[in-house]
Amino acid sequence: MTPYDGGMPINGDYEPSALDWVRDQITEYEASGGRRANTLRDTGIPVIVVTMRGKASGKVRKIALMRVEHEGEYALVASYGGRPSNPVWYGNLVADPSVMIQDGPEPGDFVVREVVGDERQTWFERAVAVFPTYADYQAKTERVIPVLVAKPVG
Repeated sequence: MTPYDGGMPINGDYEPSALDWVRDQITEYEASGGRRANTLRDTGIPVIVVTMRGKASGKVRKIALMRVEHEGEYALVASYGGRPSNPVWYGNLVADPSVMIQDGPEPGDFVVREVVGDERQTWFERAVAVFPTYADYQAKTERVIPVLVAKPVG
């Protein structure tokens, strides 16, 4: 991850998640520098916090996603539990690919891009290795679950 200078490049009004458990996890993760609330509920699977700008609202949004890291880059899998549509955050990232990712004590600046074809397959396999349920999600939906790759800025 790239060094982070402490300034928040994504600033403005923060709109916490409407889901209590997501809001609480993000708050605890950030307050503890990633030492607590750093797994998906009780699974033990590590998560990262992704900060982005909301496409419609323009507000700062934060989500926790599975930690799928390879050579300093991260896969952001828009599975939405295998639902027929993409999660709202996917549209946010397509509209504005500049994000911050926190994987531990400090966030860093990243830019995301959607991957397709063989590259998508490689990253999706990495994601399934971390969280096998992604394969189940893909099997239960007709859409191809988007995979975005976050690359450090700088």
